[in-house]
Amino acid sequence: MGTSRSGLRDWSVYRVGLTGGIASGKSTVASLFGALGVPVIDTDLIAREVVAPGTPGLEAVVSAFGKDVLLPDGTLDRRRLRELAFATAGQREQLEAILHPRIRARMEALSASAGGPYQILVIPLLVESGLDDRVDRVLVVDCSEAVQRARLRVRDGESAAGAERLLAAQVDRATRLTRADDVLVNDGTRDELPRRVGELHANYLSLAAGQAAGQKRGSVKGIE
Repeated sequence: MGTSRSGLRDWSVYRVGLTGGIASGKSTVASLFGALGVPVIDTDLIAREVVAPGTPGLEAVVSAFGKDVLLPDGTLDRRRLRELAFATAGQREQLEAILHPRIRARMEALSASAGGPYQILVIPLLVESGLDDRVDRVLVVDCSEAVQRARLRVRDGESAAGAERLLAAQVDRATRLTRADDVLVNDGTRDELPRRVGELHANYLSLAAGQAAGQKRGSVKGIE
């Protein structure tokens, strides 16, 4: 589906974009693919990398939001930055303008060198950022908003108001699901996740092999 989304496919390895709402379980699912030997490129980790101490990214964030977003050791106070960035749409867009180009450039560099029969690209804001045109297939990890709220309260210590603000800042669940090629429900127990990931893995291996064969035929035809 990569060519139908973007009209131009300039990457060689089949790429699955893994996304989902906040606290839906994306990291858990990504780790299961990683355990199967699939290269996983996580833009959440990249987002931390591009604002590490001494980086131009951190300098730009401090310039835009002030030194109040720094902890005493000079690292980014993510909770404080999140409070500021999610206060208004304009501030959130300002932060995205700083981070997204850096994250995308690093994601593409890592993908180009990662290899594998296919790759999992973990992109929480895949739909919001328009990066679904940079993958061949979209896998949405889905759960109810009630489960998201509960996980945010327990996992991140968010207040009820904070959880609502985080949910409101993302595209709504229905819109996200309309962009999905595959949906993995993660509403309750994790017992079913390994089996379901195994099924998806087998399908992605088949899809990647089919695409690779098609590319090879196209290359030979071009030579002829």
